[in-house]
Amino acid sequence: MEIRIFGLADDSIVDGPGVRYTVFVQGCPHHCPGCHNPASHDFAGGTLMDTDGIIRKIGENPLLDGVTLSGGEPMCQPEACCTIADAAHAKHLNVWCYTGFTLDALLKENDPARMALLHSIDVLVDGRFVQEQKSLSLLYRGSSNQRLIDVPKTLATGEITLWTPPVW
Repeated sequence: MEIRIFGLADDSIVDGPGVRYTVFVQGCPHHCPGCHNPASHDFAGGTLMDTDGIIRKIGENPLLDGVTLSGGEPMCQPEACCTIADAAHAKHLNVWCYTGFTLDALLKENDPARMALLHSIDVLVDGRFVQEQKSLSLLYRGSSNQRLIDVPKTLATGEITLWTPPVW
């Protein structure tokens, strides 16, 4: 399956816990002022890749803890992102996803492809980046309005459950 990407990071340590393979998708409708990837907004930009190639690259790194879908906006390419997320889970990796949409809006919309992607995500970092709420002290997010949501628990209970980092 084809996916339009902005870039790939094969050893990110800022897009979730541990060493992560981050897929930055191309195309975003939000255009948040202060976005750290403004070149990813154009839906016609970036590079077309095959998800099989990305999945193969993920499998080549035995040190990975997880895969992160970022952007651009992953919810604008839900089928391809779901394929990558499912393959990551098959390799016993956790999956994080950054979206400018709120979980509440995604659930209300109830789009089948986006819902399938949600069911393949362990942690959703939701909400647009807000420049006025930016803080470098926030864990795995850019602005304080964004939430780190434990998706499986949230979907199971019907109530938003925030992700908490493990205590070592």
